[in-house]
Amino acid sequence: MYNAILTAHHYIAFLALIFLLLATVNGFMGTRTEKIFEESNRKVNAFALIFTHIMLLLGIILLVISPVASQAFADMGSAMKDSAIRKMVIEHPFTNIIAVILATIGNAKSKKAVGHGRKFKVSFIFFGLALVLILSRLPYERLF
Repeated sequence: MYNAILTAHHYIAFLALIFLLLATVNGFMGTRTEKIFEESNRKVNAFALIFTHIMLLLGIILLVISPVASQAFADMGSAMKDSAIRKMVIEHPFTNIIAVILATIGNAKSKKAVGHGRKFKVSFIFFGLALVLILSRLPYERLF
């Protein structure tokens, strides 16, 4: 079960990154032009939100059932001294939780914002920050 959830988390993360990138690019392009915030822009934001939430849920499940995390939580002193374990058990989940919160705020604020330019700007800022945070703590050594 652990390997199936890990694989699902891995591939959902790619989808989340793709949609976060699309939402960020849409936001950037919309702030630079007189473009109208259309239903397609809202859907890109919604899919970015959905995939980041699924990624978070699977990541929390992995954190609970992971043998490495169980050992790390049993002896946090030695886990904090090992940079690879610290990244996997502390830095990666904590940073991604913040990224999901930012994506959630960005989606809600972009729906409530008045004016098309403001909607794009909010999308650009919040989804862009979420994207940067996720990319900063991505386990590149295990990516492919």
